[in-house]
Amino acid sequence: MRKPFSRGMLHGLPIALGYFSVSFGFGIVAVQSGLKALEAVIISLTNLTSAGQAMGVAIIAAGGSLIEMAATQLVINMRYALMAISLSQKLDKSFTTPHRLLAAYGITDEIFAVAAAQDCKLVPAYMYGMISVAAAGWVGGTLAGAVANTLLPVSLTSAMGIMLYGMFIAIIVPSARESHKIFSAIVIAAMLSCAFKLWLPSVSVGFAIIISAVVASVIGAMLFPVDSEETEEETE
Repeated sequence: MRKPFSRGMLHGLPIALGYFSVSFGFGIVAVQSGLKALEAVIISLTNLTSAGQAMGVAIIAAGGSLIEMAATQLVINMRYALMAISLSQKLDKSFTTPHRLLAAYGITDEIFAVAAAQDCKLVPAYMYGMISVAAAGWVGGTLAGAVANTLLPVSLTSAMGIMLYGMFIAIIVPSARESHKIFSAIVIAAMLSCAFKLWLPSVSVGFAIIISAVVASVIGAMLFPVDSEETEEETE
């Protein structure tokens, strides 16, 4: 049986390859928004959150405030806290508090999915192996995209900049197809976002995102409350 760290690296390799292609687009978008390549790399190294980073760069480009940035990141990345709580049930006793804090840095949607699918207790070495490889792919793709933006023709880099937004669509479409409730919430959020853009342009990008997400979630919860029996069935 492979050592935990090596097994984690092996499981993180496919994630790293996917991250590289997506963060390549982020690197291009970040530089096009006025950031330096090093700044884009530091953002990717310290965040590991595609949606949060994309919205963060948009807020920076629009000259948003720190409060706006913090609130936006809280709303967008709150799911990672829930993922961490869920994974805590699978952690081995060797996962002391320092190990938990370090591993929390690398919890993303994909890493959570792979870790949660393991049929054994998670040890720190396994998580570190997977996180290190995935993070390297994310940061490496950002650097490659940022550098490519200065070397490739403008027409090509502009086209490749939509890769990040294509990823967002790829994330929400499967969920929307499986559940009309999720689809309805997505439509409500999109309509609110368009309303801000057309009729309330004075509202900054960050606060428009926050308001749209929160209002859409509240309306969705009111119109489509989750039945307790349904929740128990999904858990089983």
